[in-house]
Amino acid sequence: MPGTVGRVPTPAGQAPRAPVPRAATVIGHHEWGETVLGIRESWDPAVRAAVEVVLASPAPMALYLGDELLLLYNDAYAELIGDRHPQALGRPAADVFTQVWRLPGVGDVVERTYRTGEPFLEKETPLPPHSDGLDPAVYIWACSTVRDSRGRIAGVLSVVAETNPATRQLQGLSEFAAALSGTLTLDDVARVALRYALTSFDADRVSFAVDDGGGASGWRLARRVRGEMVDESDERLPPLWRRGPADWPAPAALSARTGQPHFVVDGEPLRDIAADRHDQRVRALAAVPLRASGVRGALTVGYRSSHAWSAPERALLAASAELLGQATERARRFETQHGTAQLLQRSMLPENLPSLPLLRIAARYAPGVDGNAAGGDFYDAFVLPTGDLGVVLGDVAGHDVQAAARMGQVRAALRALALNDPRPDHVLAGLDRLVTSLGSETGTYELFVTVAFGVIDVARGQLTLASAGHPAPLVRRCAPEGAPGAEYVNVPTGAPLGIGYHPATGTVAFSPGDTLLLFSDGVVERRRQGLSHGLARLAESVAAAPSGDPRALCAAATASVPGATEDDVAVLAVEYALRPSRSARMEVPAEPTAPSQVRHWMTALLTDWRVAESVIGAAVLCTSELTTNALLHAGTEALVEIDLSPERLLVSVADSGSRGTVTRARTDTLSSRGRGLGLIEELSDAWGTDPTVRGSTVWFEILLPPG
Repeated sequence: MPGTVGRVPTPAGQAPRAPVPRAATVIGHHEWGETVLGIRESWDPAVRAAVEVVLASPAPMALYLGDELLLLYNDAYAELIGDRHPQALGRPAADVFTQVWRLPGVGDVVERTYRTGEPFLEKETPLPPHSDGLDPAVYIWACSTVRDSRGRIAGVLSVVAETNPATRQLQGLSEFAAALSGTLTLDDVARVALRYALTSFDADRVSFAVDDGGGASGWRLARRVRGEMVDESDERLPPLWRRGPADWPAPAALSARTGQPHFVVDGEPLRDIAADRHDQRVRALAAVPLRASGVRGALTVGYRSSHAWSAPERALLAASAELLGQATERARRFETQHGTAQLLQRSMLPENLPSLPLLRIAARYAPGVDGNAAGGDFYDAFVLPTGDLGVVLGDVAGHDVQAAARMGQVRAALRALALNDPRPDHVLAGLDRLVTSLGSETGTYELFVTVAFGVIDVARGQLTLASAGHPAPLVRRCAPEGAPGAEYVNVPTGAPLGIGYHPATGTVAFSPGDTLLLFSDGVVERRRQGLSHGLARLAESVAAAPSGDPRALCAAATASVPGATEDDVAVLAVEYALRPSRSARMEVPAEPTAPSQVRHWMTALLTDWRVAESVIGAAVLCTSELTTNALLHAGTEALVEIDLSPERLLVSVADSGSRGTVTRARTDTLSSRGRGLGLIEELSDAWGTDPTVRGSTVWFEILLPPG
């Protein structure tokens, strides 16, 4: 009965369901004597013959016997009703399908056929969608009477037959198109395409290949195989890409180069490029090129047994490749624009922050809107002629290239003014005149800048700040005998630069153990939420951080207020360390033995520094994972840096292979996927990723035991 049952195959990437008993076995052991039918030996010979026919049929068939319409069915029908088997056997159909039996066109059809003897045929009956994410199938459903030896109606025979599988698969194209419309990057496109191809074609192996851009570029290919474990975190992460040269003999690359589809009915289509047994076992393969003018690529679908590619299947593959080509081309344009805009943005920010004995500094920037435009947020930290540290964080209005260019002018001018006269109010007063002049020159009087500039005097333990329309900075106070707290600096805010700034400063204590946090409004502002809510959440997160380490506080700050923001996010943190830290760095060559070299170097160094063995083991393991990841996926040398303070061990691994593009997280490509990500989360107290102009830096922090 199609209106009441559900197809429940094992979804791709999940463990197979536990074996279920065969229908004939359950029927043989059922206590029929307790039903209105009586023991099986007493059944009418015609009814017993009908039961045998049903059990022997490869098509889904069911019997509804007696006035209660007791349900009997075969193994094919058991697959359709999923978890209802085997409990459904021998029970009234109305009790088995309670949720839908009384719906029009469901139970009334079976009851009318049983009562009147009139047969029923429905040529196109869709099954209801289910939580496994598969597209609803279309079935032919027929009901006819079963009569006993005397010609009386004893029950109803229900036969269910799925229509042409290609018809069902074509229905999934609209959902595939909808899913592709929500993709932005090639990683997103690949993830959607692989999931769709694996389930829609019921394939054993699928792959998506695309060129790397440029005339003589190579290829990258992502694949999925039936039965591989893909957990929730993996499904959110970009797929692992396999690289190939420009003349790669892979069927996907060949189809993309020639623009022609290739079909192998039976053979070894992946023999020359097989990466493992999954590739070696493929016997039938279809490779269909993407139809796009700005990008070359292909989709492949493979089976472990011979497969004759029917005309409907070929048409479906061509239609799928058409949709995939459009999405791939759109994603390529987005990534190109995204990379250009963000490279411009980051080239105007300081590539390296000062390294001082007692002041540890870290910053983080994340683009807002759709990440496809340069913005005006900026930060900086520099040593003044007096030996003090100048810190600044500001926001030039706008989210375009012009805003980024103005941001570069403002940042350069502020540093020049501070090097001449570091008093914060004098610096912002001079900067106000510049912004006003720029607005006048460009003919717009809507140019304004918010900025907070401060000077940290370590000798006096003071922080002097001036703010022009910017959110008040936050200070995490060290509390040796209690829980740390966080408080906003009481500094006169004033108006933004360019619209009437009046100089004013505020001075507060800044003692060893304290950490200063400057942030842009994108950190705390959310739609339909008050600003006070965001400020309170930020203070709570900073106070609850495991340490005052600036890198950890930057990560905590950017994640403190839930929900997406349309604005840029910039954070700068400065920690006044209790005691100087010890640091070391190692340049790691791009060669297979590099992770081993890092492990030996790090173990010897931390042992010499008298770090606890438990911390050494965890740190070495995490660093090895990050180093392997950087070398494997960035393809360039890496830089490992260690910073040891009395409170914590901080390790960072930087690569230079992302060409200035911004990734949400470098840990999404850890060498062992879920295992690597789990190691970092399990063994460290905090971790994060910081995109830079030339690549990305992944870091982790481990708190040291007392003493």
